[in-house]
Amino acid sequence: MFQLDDKFLEEIGLNSMPEEQKKPFLQHIYDELELRVGTKLSDGMSDEQLSEFESIIDRKEDVIVEWLEKHAAEYHNDGVFLQLQTATGLDVNDPNLRAEYAATKWLEVNRPDYKDVVVQVLENLKQEVIASRSSILGDNSNQAV
Repeated sequence: MFQLDDKFLEEIGLNSMPEEQKKPFLQHIYDELELRVGTKLSDGMSDEQLSEFESIIDRKEDVIVEWLEKHAAEYHNDGVFLQLQTATGLDVNDPNLRAEYAATKWLEVNRPDYKDVVVQVLENLKQEVIASRSSILGDNSNQAV
């Protein structure tokens, strides 16, 4: 989907940021993106949906197993599961892999627009960062870029 890396920093005009600041800055962007996406996705969800998703995110194995049995009984054969397994290198029976898959699948079922939400929120965040680029870099000349 997207990566928060040097290419991202270049895209938003922050590739001249000191090396020691890049990783913490990218972590901050990731944390902010996660918060904003979560807030946006939770709009309109019932308390039951929010509780169920929270249990999946918190890796409550009984909830995950029950949810998968009901919504994706053949998850071992799902391309998304197989891609996650390849990307993480985790064993197909690893509870962490199952939890990651369940969270992804839960979003597909309950918020099929989640990928669009991520893209929209990321774009808004990028625009905010670009607008603040001079102050982030410590450039007080306010030159147009």
